[in-house]
Amino acid sequence: MKKLLLVLLSTLLVSCLGYPETVKPVTDFQLQSYLGKWYEIARLDHKFERGMDNVTADYSLRDGGGIKVKNRGFSEKDGKWEEAVGKAFFVEGENLGYLKVSFFGPFYGSYVIFELDSEEYSFVCGPDTTYLWLLSRKPTISEELKRKFVKRVEALGFDSSKLIWVNQDKNDA
Repeated sequence: MKKLLLVLLSTLLVSCLGYPETVKPVTDFQLQSYLGKWYEIARLDHKFERGMDNVTADYSLRDGGGIKVKNRGFSEKDGKWEEAVGKAFFVEGENLGYLKVSFFGPFYGSYVIFELDSEEYSFVCGPDTTYLWLLSRKPTISEELKRKFVKRVEALGFDSSKLIWVNQDKNDA
């Protein structure tokens, strides 16, 4: 747990707000339909998730405002579940899929939803093209959705050859 938080902190310290020029956050974003559990299907590699499988993100409302973010994953190397809890807030209004997320203090990183079907999938990036995630409401997705994601992110300037396809094979209850 300490390791995960330290890595998250170091990443956030060098992160910033904003998003790639090619990316446009979804408009008409509806937070209520985004809340709940999402399974990480694919990502670009980062120290804070390196070696993690069965990664999930759970979003809920925070007392006093904002969104509670609970990320959880299984470290094969350590043979255990790791969890990080953070907070998120809208950057430019509640109808735009552009948030800032923090897992430690005042340091925030971008969370930009650039394609969304809140009942099925979410395409998310960070401040630049080295941060990318494909989230799903289910632990597996169709080959068609995988192809759609790859085609879309390549068109936006992300390097799809570096995608990590996350195993979702453990019961994380």
